[in-house]
Amino acid sequence: MSTVDGASATAVGEGFRIATVEEIRDAFPALEREHAGHPVAYFDGPGGTQVPKAVADAIADHLLHHNGNRNWGFPTSVETDHAVAEAREAMADLLGCRAADVAFGPNMTALTYHLSRTLGRTMAPGDEIVVTRLDHFANVSPWKALEQERGVVVREVPFRPEDGTLDTDAYEALLGPRTRLVALGWASNALGTVTNLVPLLEQAKAAGAWTFVDGVHSVPHVLPAARAMGCDFLACSPYKFYGPHAGVLYAPAELMDELDPPRLSCAPQAAPERFETGTQAHEDMPGITAAVEFLAGLADGGTRRERLGRGYAVLHQRGEELIARLWNGLGALPGVRLFGPPPGRPRTPTLSFVVEGHPSRAVAEHLWSRHGLFLSSGAFYAAYVPGDLGVDGPLVRAGCMAYTTEDEVDRLVEGVAELAGG
Repeated sequence: MSTVDGASATAVGEGFRIATVEEIRDAFPALEREHAGHPVAYFDGPGGTQVPKAVADAIADHLLHHNGNRNWGFPTSVETDHAVAEAREAMADLLGCRAADVAFGPNMTALTYHLSRTLGRTMAPGDEIVVTRLDHFANVSPWKALEQERGVVVREVPFRPEDGTLDTDAYEALLGPRTRLVALGWASNALGTVTNLVPLLEQAKAAGAWTFVDGVHSVPHVLPAARAMGCDFLACSPYKFYGPHAGVLYAPAELMDELDPPRLSCAPQAAPERFETGTQAHEDMPGITAAVEFLAGLADGGTRRERLGRGYAVLHQRGEELIARLWNGLGALPGVRLFGPPPGRPRTPTLSFVVEGHPSRAVAEHLWSRHGLFLSSGAFYAAYVPGDLGVDGPLVRAGCMAYTTEDEVDRLVEGVAELAGG
């Protein structure tokens, strides 16, 4: 299996059972839906995946039978405390860290703004932050807000339009003695690009900067090893890997305790709760645990972390096969322009494309209204990407997830061919 530095590579190994695509699909009631006379095929995973029944059941069970606020001693309060602790342990196994390093929030964007205000308190006018033009704006706007609030200077790393990869030479040139923070996306939610972060993180550390990783699009496809990869912060979103809408922030507990996040004076002061503002969506916690258990349940044998590694290895292999099938199928059609790294390069099974002579929103509408293929169109909050690609307007995006089949990929190619004239 090919891998990327900073990810955990685990061999599947002989004698271990791995769930089939059919077994995976049986876990998702949403796949029973039909539209326009077709079974719905969900290619909108990069914007949010469908959830297994076990995730919805865990959330409903908590709300109906264990609902209570925390730290009060009576049974439902204790049960909620336990649910939060279990979710921290589950996310620690997924991220490759300790439970004390895991903080929760309403979403990744809110957590990143919270962190930007926290780190901004330590910055002076003229200090520098490095972001990239490949990233979702949840990893751009919170840092650019400090330009006005703190007088910092935000520098932007370009990407190469021809293959959607980050310009690492430009990145190195932007680091300097005033660099205080480097904010990098691990994978592009628009183009599927996976960036080898470890050398970039090492360069940032050598410059004396904090390092923040947006793992929202990578974590569904690349099993992290957060502590081993050496970043200071990593954020992700469970609803991108079969869980509920929530945000998760990794940071070493010792670092959290050193920082001064905005918080109530009477709220918990120790990590990780030090970074959690207000009451969390406690019903999400069993759902987060269930989502991690779903991923771990794709393989048997060993610890949860070991099972996650084997499951991710198989999903990675299937994803490479699906994206190659989709890329080659769409690429053979006249007037279809594909973006991002070609198959065989480090990437997720996500790609964006345009069809000559057809607005992207109309392409997406044709696919869902005529073929039951649910795709999104736009910039996907990676607001720099279309313009930097030389595209005047939105893109169409297709993402393959654990429940995607070869037949669905072929249906998508056929649907686009009707417009492209292939």
